[in-house]
Amino acid sequence: MATLLAPRRIRKVVNYLRYYWSLYLMLLLPLLYFAIFRYIPMSYILIAFKKYSLFQSVWEMPWADHWGFEYFVRAFSNRDFLNALRNTLMLNFLDLLVGFPAPILFALLLNELPFMRFKRFTQTVTYMPHFLSWVIIAGLAVQVFAPQTGLVNIALRRMGFDPIPFLTEPGWWVATYVFLGVWKSLGWNSIIYLAALTGINPELYEAAEIDGANRWQKIRYVTIPGIRPTIITLLILNLGQILSSDFDRPYALSNALVYDVSNVLATYVYTYGIRGLQFSLTTAVGLFQSVVCVIFLFAANALAKRYGERGVW
Repeated sequence: MATLLAPRRIRKVVNYLRYYWSLYLMLLLPLLYFAIFRYIPMSYILIAFKKYSLFQSVWEMPWADHWGFEYFVRAFSNRDFLNALRNTLMLNFLDLLVGFPAPILFALLLNELPFMRFKRFTQTVTYMPHFLSWVIIAGLAVQVFAPQTGLVNIALRRMGFDPIPFLTEPGWWVATYVFLGVWKSLGWNSIIYLAALTGINPELYEAAEIDGANRWQKIRYVTIPGIRPTIITLLILNLGQILSSDFDRPYALSNALVYDVSNVLATYVYTYGIRGLQFSLTTAVGLFQSVVCVIFLFAANALAKRYGERGVW
């Protein structure tokens, strides 16, 4: 019986490949890209456990002290690293606390607008900052929030108030950092939620209206449950990036007066790795970031599944 099934399975596979060979051929290029530029370079993670030498391959380099964990010990003994770790967690947590619900609320507000032209105009205006680089946004921030020459502080002085050190005092700098992040990503991040809102069955709103639900109740009992899977999925993905950090945003907005709160892991890696040529140390820091982010991702996904959500996988 088995001998009869084997040729049948082979013919089935051959017929399948005859029809879909072009799709697999197109898939070959991205697979090669990921293999060459993503997976093969992973071998250089070993630099975190070895004493880096420019004249030796990664396989020939000698192992570091402390059973290969010398640079991890050195990183956690470095005051700048601990400061950068604290700042990364703080800024990412504030971004998550303020920046994550902002596009949800914005999408809900846009969804309630009855005037389509105004809705499209608002969407276009809020999408535009996403396409600006942080270098441009930092230049605009200096023109708007500078202590002496910024437009906001000029207006405050003319109204009789003291100028606010948006970019030179650590507390105000953090608030400005978070505000600019929300302003840049608000419209773009709301696209996913607006797409999810279009998938809600209109009959649910009609049924709620027949039951006497007002606008707030329809949002609470129909709209929010309808986009909850999308919210949970994006929340899990954001929690998986809790220890990652962009380089251009803090680097462009930073200055010497706020270094204690603006120095994050990305700028730390740049300072010690690119400028300081301590490649093993900064590779260890990058590996630590990746491992912690993966742990957060798996933990958030498991927690979501435990409470009845689908999760990411």
